[in-house]
Amino acid sequence: MNLTIPFAKGHATENDFIIIPDEDARLDLTPEMVVTLCDRRAGIGADGILRVVKAADVEGSTVDPSLWFMDYRNADGSLAEMCGNGVRLFAHWLYSRGLVDNTSFDIGTRAGVRHVDILQADQHSAQVRVDMGIPDVTGLSTCDINGQVFAGLGVDMGNPHLACIVPGLSASALADMELRAPTFDQEFFPHGVNVEIVTELEDDAVSMRVWERGVGETRSCGTGTVAAACAALADAGLGEGTVKVCVPGGEVEVQIFDDGSTLTGPSTIIALGEVQI
Repeated sequence: MNLTIPFAKGHATENDFIIIPDEDARLDLTPEMVVTLCDRRAGIGADGILRVVKAADVEGSTVDPSLWFMDYRNADGSLAEMCGNGVRLFAHWLYSRGLVDNTSFDIGTRAGVRHVDILQADQHSAQVRVDMGIPDVTGLSTCDINGQVFAGLGVDMGNPHLACIVPGLSASALADMELRAPTFDQEFFPHGVNVEIVTELEDDAVSMRVWERGVGETRSCGTGTVAAACAALADAGLGEGTVKVCVPGGEVEVQIFDDGSTLTGPSTIIALGEVQI
């Protein structure tokens, strides 16, 4: 195989992605290509790939065929339903490259339609708010990391999460924690799970680290921050609220309502180029 593919590289709170414009749906993006491109030594390096394509050209899409569709792939080549950080970067790309005319528009994903608002944007940086839908609390479960058992709240954000609020855990202790691949209840999470380790809610803020299925630890996870905020509010006896979620890659703001949630945070496009594969 000897293809030359145009690409962009960007991140949203240092959750980094390769953007592949494929407006005419000519690229057969195989799992092997994804793994190669995301390799941080032999490829470009990223937590995943965002392929820019119309929903009409995505097999199994259930959204309006005219929408731009975020065809998101994990670094291991697997398909992913949704990525809150990826949606912000994807929206930034669409708006800054003139593929949409308005600052408020819909994006198709495997988890359905996500509405976005561009609060500020230029070719390099943006601030984007995403309607993340209603967090679906699926119950309580546990996971084991390095022999330590963590109890958490199962939250489905279009993809599965186990958000574990740890009593007494400080932000500094969380930063020092050795995070490895968790073991979890595969009957409760038959399709795998993203695991968030989270401090208790204090002054409307939490700190979080995340182990993402198909990737490993990342600097941030957008859907994970919403799951973490939902769990932290529930742990504090609250049903709604605004939570600042601090991740290794920065900060985002999550709002939880009775009928939905939003995620607001930055996006940065850092490079344009071509890659041969």
